[in-house]
Amino acid sequence: MNLSAYVNGVGVLGPGLTDWLATSAVLTGAAPYVPAATNLPVPHLLPPAERRRTGRVVKLAIAVALEAATRAEANPAELASIFSSSGGDGHNCHEICATLAAAARDISPTRFANSVHNAASGYWSIATSAMAPSNVLCAFDASFCAGLLEAVTQTSVERRDILLVTYDTEYPAPLNAKRAIPDGFGISLVLSPERSRCSLAKLTVALTQQAAEPMSDPQLEALRRSIPSARGLPLLRALALRLPRQTILDYFEDTRLGVLVAPCV
Repeated sequence: MNLSAYVNGVGVLGPGLTDWLATSAVLTGAAPYVPAATNLPVPHLLPPAERRRTGRVVKLAIAVALEAATRAEANPAELASIFSSSGGDGHNCHEICATLAAAARDISPTRFANSVHNAASGYWSIATSAMAPSNVLCAFDASFCAGLLEAVTQTSVERRDILLVTYDTEYPAPLNAKRAIPDGFGISLVLSPERSRCSLAKLTVALTQQAAEPMSDPQLEALRRSIPSARGLPLLRALALRLPRQTILDYFEDTRLGVLVAPCV
């Protein structure tokens, strides 16, 4: 069964990729890829008290979500959303584990609140006053495709715009020895059931057993393979090239996600 949706806005933030315009220039070959640590902006939409409590996961998710909504000319408060991540806030998890391993084992309410997997979705609703439905997914390394498939499905079935936010951040030592995510990386898409003047392309998705598409640049391929949300890089490349093409994304070991990209020109 094939499902379709239009991409009206894109948000990107990751190592050496500061936003969609910079990323599209790299992916089309107009600019070289220069690796650099991910710089997470302060989430100014949040009230000061909440802003002080946010960790890297929340900052990353809000940044890419806002960029996608802005480029789609959509009201963030009216967008139903799907937040998909392979894990939670690794640094917060580390601090909780360190506290539990110490003599005084009192965990602060802020640490506990930020430990839940839907923290980014909650802070997004506070920042934008969003009251639309929000789903939160986790499928370990398959989280990008799981989120994309759910977003396209909801867009197709419910006939409404959907904000997809996928994101991952690094774990500090010693957790990074078991979960070696090198840095933060996030992708956000605003999907719509109908074409609009902001539409970049129509996506048609279907499960496949074809081999996943690698990135031609070795450094971008290393990024794709090391951060779960970066599995969406081949799709971003297809959107940036503005050419009709089929791209195959890593999903599960025996199943991939095929995405037919038809540019709106």
